[in-house]
Amino acid sequence: MQRPSWTEYFMNIAELAKTRSTCLKRQVGSVIVKDKRILTTGYNGAPRGCSHCGDVGCLRKDVPSGTKHEICAAVHAEQNAIVQAAYSGVSIQEATIYTTTQPCSLCAKIIINAGIREVVYKGSYPDELSFKLLREAGVKLKQYEERSNLYDGKIRS
Repeated sequence: MQRPSWTEYFMNIAELAKTRSTCLKRQVGSVIVKDKRILTTGYNGAPRGCSHCGDVGCLRKDVPSGTKHEICAAVHAEQNAIVQAAYSGVSIQEATIYTTTQPCSLCAKIIINAGIREVVYKGSYPDELSFKLLREAGVKLKQYEERSNLYDGKIRS
């Protein structure tokens, strides 16, 4: 078996992190990495001490994806990974975030202000403002593309 690249390795860990998600609509996982070392992980779900969507239902179940973020009870995976760094006192400046879904514009703004220099994402999300903001701020944006072989992924710029 071929050894996975670093990108594959970190994206696989983001995929594992998303299995902890409590969101009923979309499961997302993120990993923040610097110098090939994992700093934090995150997944989307209710804030600490609050009811999970699985227990109380989804507030956005009939709302189109990419809209009305303000009524969602969940914290996004990227936000949780960044908050975990702050909570633990870990600098994520100049780091890379690997995430299973393209960041929304809310997460893009937080990623920019956190000093993250690169975003590697897997799935798309209907939010063009996110791309615009990340590019304008000089954050590298790469879409991860899997091939049929588990350890044979590649990066598409």
